[in-house]
Amino acid sequence: MSEQAFAGATAPNEAVLVLATHNPGKLAELQAILAPLVPDLDSQAIISAASLGVPEPVEDGLTFAANAEIKACALMRATGLPAVADDSGLCVDVLGGAPGIFSARWCGRHGDDAGNLRLLLNQISAIADPNRTARFTCAAVLVRPGAADDLVVERSMEGRILRSPRGGGGFGYDPVFVPAAEDAPGGAGRTTAQMSAREKNAISHRGRAFRALAPALVELLAA
Repeated sequence: MSEQAFAGATAPNEAVLVLATHNPGKLAELQAILAPLVPDLDSQAIISAASLGVPEPVEDGLTFAANAEIKACALMRATGLPAVADDSGLCVDVLGGAPGIFSARWCGRHGDDAGNLRLLLNQISAIADPNRTARFTCAAVLVRPGAADDLVVERSMEGRILRSPRGGGGFGYDPVFVPAAEDAPGGAGRTTAQMSAREKNAISHRGRAFRALAPALVELLAA
């Protein structure tokens, strides 16, 4: 979609933050994280590339940060607006950091959460519980037309992988991931799929990354 086509499709009269995602679960999560952090920006003003009809670019970067920049830059070029993107995934220690940047398509089909989960659990089925350590990692990027540099932050959430899913919330690998805080003495041992959205966002890799990016977003939207 060209910048001209975008201008004809919508004419917002207030600040709009455009997120480079086609994942409705991720959009809802990012709306919940960012809305309290950015003054006067309600969740309806946080929109996705999918809602604007901007296609997903090929993510051929070798790191989370590289893929986030690819998505944000493609969206900025299509709309002429500042754009925010993130790339995130699950890094399992005994798999050498995999699935990593391939988390969303680990089973060979992009977005097949159930297939990805089954394959991962099969791959580490023989691994003892103390060695099933892993982390979710997120790189968040803000790109702006005419800016000399992109803003990039990266954050992680440490934890471990269960042997079977628990909980119906979240998405992706959430049903088998227990954050380290939940494993600590006094923790309930819950997966991120068993937490409320508020609880998860308070400790998640994505919540931490976007809270680190929020001051730049506030400055941008106040300009």
